[in-house]
Amino acid sequence: MVQLLVKESKDWIGIASSLLQELSSTAVERDLKAGIPDLEIQRLRESGLLPLVVPKAYGGADGTWIEALKVVQELSQADGSIGQLYGNHLNLTALGHVSGTPEQKERYYRETAQNNLFWANAINTRDTRLKISPEGEDFRVNGVKSFGTGIASADLRVFSAVQDGVEFPLLFVIPKDRSGVVSNQDWDNIGQRRTDSNTFTFHNVLVKKDEILGYPHPPDSAFSTFLGIIAQLTKTYVYLGIAQGAFTAAKQYTTTITKPWITSGVDSATKDPYIQHHYGELWTELQAAILLADQTAVKVQQAWEKDVKLTTEERGEVAIAVFSAKAFATKAGLNITNRIFEVMGTRSTGTKYGFDRYWRDLRTFTLHDPIDYKFKDIGNWVLNQEFPLITQYS
Repeated sequence: MVQLLVKESKDWIGIASSLLQELSSTAVERDLKAGIPDLEIQRLRESGLLPLVVPKAYGGADGTWIEALKVVQELSQADGSIGQLYGNHLNLTALGHVSGTPEQKERYYRETAQNNLFWANAINTRDTRLKISPEGEDFRVNGVKSFGTGIASADLRVFSAVQDGVEFPLLFVIPKDRSGVVSNQDWDNIGQRRTDSNTFTFHNVLVKKDEILGYPHPPDSAFSTFLGIIAQLTKTYVYLGIAQGAFTAAKQYTTTITKPWITSGVDSATKDPYIQHHYGELWTELQAAILLADQTAVKVQQAWEKDVKLTTEERGEVAIAVFSAKAFATKAGLNITNRIFEVMGTRSTGTKYGFDRYWRDLRTFTLHDPIDYKFKDIGNWVLNQEFPLITQYS
C-alpha cells in the first residue's frame, strides 16, 4: 500500500536518492569539519524538496506524509544531520496548519512554496530561559535558547518562550533577518555535527503579534496537537535511514575489504558462516523496523486527512503506533550501528572511513527522547487502555 501511494506521484524518492549519492561522497569530511550546513540546505533548496508537504492549493508539491517520511529516510542514509534538518523542516512547514490560525496556515504555506523557504526551530520547552513580554500590541524577547537546530541557515525560525502568568510556552515565527538574535556557535557534540544545533541569545528581539502562533481552530481539537505525533515518526525515519546507511556501508566494506578470520576455513569474508549469521540478524531486524514504520506512516496519513474531524481516540491510537515504531527503530538502529564492526573487522575502525559516525549520530539524537518512557506509555495502554498524554510540543 505504501509503495503504491508513492508511485502514483512524482518521484521524490528518486530526487532524494540523487542527493544521497552526492552527500555520501563528502559525509566523512563534513562530519569532521562540523560547522553550518549551508551547502546541504542549498542543495535541498535546489532539489525542489522544500515545499513537499505544502498543499497544491497553496502552490506546494502536495506530497503525502508517506512520501515525505521516505524522503527523510533516504537522506538520512547519507547523513543523519541532513535527515534531521529536513525532517524538522517538513514538520515546521505544517505548523501553521495545525497550531496556528487559518490566516497563519495560508500565509506560511504560501510563503514556503512561493519563496522556497527553509524552516528551523529551537522549541525545546524544557529550556525556559527565553522570556517573552508584551510591548503594546507586539512582544519583546530576551534570554537564551538551546538546541537551535539549523537556525543559522533558516529563512523562518520557530522558537518557544515563556511569558509570566501564562501556563504554556508561546510559539513564534520570525524571519532570518530579525535583529537581536545571536548564535553562540557552541555546538560541538559527538554526533549530528552538521545540524548546527547551537545556543542562541536574544537581545530585546521584536516579535510581532501576528508572528505568535495560534490559536488553532477549533482550539480544543485533537488535530491541534497532531503535529507532535508526526514529529515523533519523522525522527523514527531519521533513525531508520541512519541504520540503513550503516548497514549498506558495512556490506560494501565486507564484500570488498574484510578478510576472513584465520581459523574460519574459508577464502572470503562473505563465506564466513558467523559473518553471514550476523548479517542475517541485522538485515531481519532492519526490515522489521522499516515495515513497522511504513505501516504506521499509512495510519498517520489517514489521520492527517481527517484534519479537525480527528477524534481524541483516533489520535491516541495513532500515537501508540508511532511510539511503538519509534521505540523499535531506536533499539534496532543502535544495535545495527554498533554491531557493524563485528562484520567488518579491526581495520574498519580507521578514522578515514568514519563508520562510527552512524552510531554517534543516532546516539546523540535518541538521548533527547529515552525509549524507556515510550515503552512505559505503550505498556500503560496495553494494561490500562490509557492513551499517552499528547501536547502541542510532544
